[in-house]
Amino acid sequence: MTPDRRKFLQAAAGTVPFWVLPRVAKAQTNNEVRAKNGTRVITLGTRSGPTPDVDRAQSSNVLITNGAAYVVDAGDGVSRRLIRLGINFRDINSVFITHLHSDHTGGLGSLMTWMDDRGNPAKVVNIDGPPGTEAAVEGLLRFLSVSAEIRVSDGTRTRLPVKRFSSKNIGEGLVFQDSNVKVTAAENTHFHFPPDSPGFGKYKSFGYRFDTADRSIVFTGDTGPSDKIAELAKGADLLVSEATNPVDEFVEGETKAGRWQLQTAEQQKASIRHHIEEHLLPEDLGKMAAHANVKAVVMTHLQPSRNNDYSRYIEDVKKHFSGQVFVAKDLAEF
Repeated sequence: MTPDRRKFLQAAAGTVPFWVLPRVAKAQTNNEVRAKNGTRVITLGTRSGPTPDVDRAQSSNVLITNGAAYVVDAGDGVSRRLIRLGINFRDINSVFITHLHSDHTGGLGSLMTWMDDRGNPAKVVNIDGPPGTEAAVEGLLRFLSVSAEIRVSDGTRTRLPVKRFSSKNIGEGLVFQDSNVKVTAAENTHFHFPPDSPGFGKYKSFGYRFDTADRSIVFTGDTGPSDKIAELAKGADLLVSEATNPVDEFVEGETKAGRWQLQTAEQQKASIRHHIEEHLLPEDLGKMAAHANVKAVVMTHLQPSRNNDYSRYIEDVKKHFSGQVFVAKDLAEF
């Protein structure tokens, strides 16, 4: 028997206090979101995709207000970050997906498992996002139902997860409102599909604005320069934005990984176009933040940078924006 399992069984029997349990076990027994006044924003996962990273989880965030938690994107690692933070899965009201790339959805199935197993059985959790969200959630429910059916059969659980979740394909405008938040969506510029592609006219990518009693927070999602997102962010207290590497760092990274040399000159040109038109360079982020007159900027969805130094990003944003600028880390609070 492992020491951790022995400690757990001893604690269950009342022979040792819970403070000697492993960190994850302690987080799972936390019955309340840590109390703090006002709306809190935590960047759970801050690495861009698609390649997993040992130090940073992929894109996910949580906004907490009045004890209710709203998750924005669910990249790989989101459940572990929420547990580490001490979030009770019963407190998660809704999940919002900006777009259906795997680095923003890869942890959704795991998150749904935890919300089903640890949540309030009478509570339905909304999972909303752009077109394709309903199909993605339905596919995950089919996947999760196999395990649930086995556990129902062996008596370790009493229900299937289907009724615990409601998914919806949303459009632009007001997409959600309850007693805590008002959520507004706008299409960004992350997708530019050729007319002959299977995704043309089918899939979209959104940014979201959350207005609470005390703060306004905008999540850009993955985007290039976007007038719609700048308008969505007008006067916001916090702009949580993706930020991509300057072009020279991007080419350097692709070359180091061996991908750049395998591309034709035309493919290299297309890669750079995608990099600067469908993602945000720090200078373009600074221009957008200044135009929107936001109070502060948080850069996330980060690619690896030289020596893990992002000071150049801050300097580039500040060429155009005079407010506060932060570089996010996993589990950083703003």
